[in-house]
Amino acid sequence: MSDAETDLGGAAIAGTSLDRGADISALARQVVARYTDAGWTLAIAESCTGGLVAGAITDIAGSSAVLDRGFVTYSNQAKIDLVGVDPAALAAHGAVSETVARQMAEGARRRAGVTVAVSITGIAGPGGGSAEKPVGLVHFACAGPSGTVCREERFGDIGRSAVRAASVVMALTMLATPPPK
Repeated sequence: MSDAETDLGGAAIAGTSLDRGADISALARQVVARYTDAGWTLAIAESCTGGLVAGAITDIAGSSAVLDRGFVTYSNQAKIDLVGVDPAALAAHGAVSETVARQMAEGARRRAGVTVAVSITGIAGPGGGSAEKPVGLVHFACAGPSGTVCREERFGDIGRSAVRAASVVMALTMLATPPPK
């Protein structure tokens, strides 16, 4: 395995500038414990991660008390149909944008009726990037009762698996850090 590749089970992202010492299982356990203690429920809207965040959560015993559902919204039509992204926003900003990430999280939260929803939309590569939106660009949003927090990461062209793993780590980190309340 090259330095740019990642073991999703251990999630180290070793040897890259993304090495945060993060462990996907530990982060997922933290999210499940925190949300269980708070009585919160969770939905996830994933594009480039294709269900990996929901998979990390469901790997944890007791996750059924927390995770209501996951939406895999890989296509633009799925973003529209499943979580209510505005087609005009997709046309104006593109699928990989703060606007669409925000609409994905807020739509997932609203449609699932949960406390918090997180969304991920990005370009994992190897193709699909441009000068404006390069491979490794990922937008995240976390919507809760007090509002929505958005984040942009530019992981770089580190390989598809590494971009996806780094995105899982970031989404779980957003869920594990205090609020949205």
